[in-house]
Amino acid sequence: MRLIKPALVYFILIFATGFTLAMIRIPFLVPRLGERWAELVELPLMVLASFLVARWLVQRFRLVTVMQCIGTGLPALLMMLSAELAVMRFQGQSLGEYLAGRDPVSGMAYLFSLLLFAAMPLLVRQQAVNRP
Repeated sequence: MRLIKPALVYFILIFATGFTLAMIRIPFLVPRLGERWAELVELPLMVLASFLVARWLVQRFRLVTVMQCIGTGLPALLMMLSAELAVMRFQGQSLGEYLAGRDPVSGMAYLFSLLLFAAMPLLVRQQAVNRP
């Protein structure tokens, strides 16, 4: 139960970052670069945000064990996927339509970024443990 709060904070901060960046990407970058390149430009910023927030979470909530980090990253990922599904349904798309409409290149990069998002608390914990 102790890990629900850091997982929720992690999800909210990264979801809010993605929402904010989408407000820039959709009206300004997509018309100029196209969907694929606009998403690929946004992606490193999202990974950086995941890194910074995860590093802060590990320190703030004292996530010192591997299981605490996994117990934060995986629930946050489930929340993120649930939010993505809710947005998709709000837009009137089925899961099949959503997946078929994704660009294969930026879609795979996005999938990889979600895996990094889930693993980031563990990755930054390892960095803190290995620091002299």
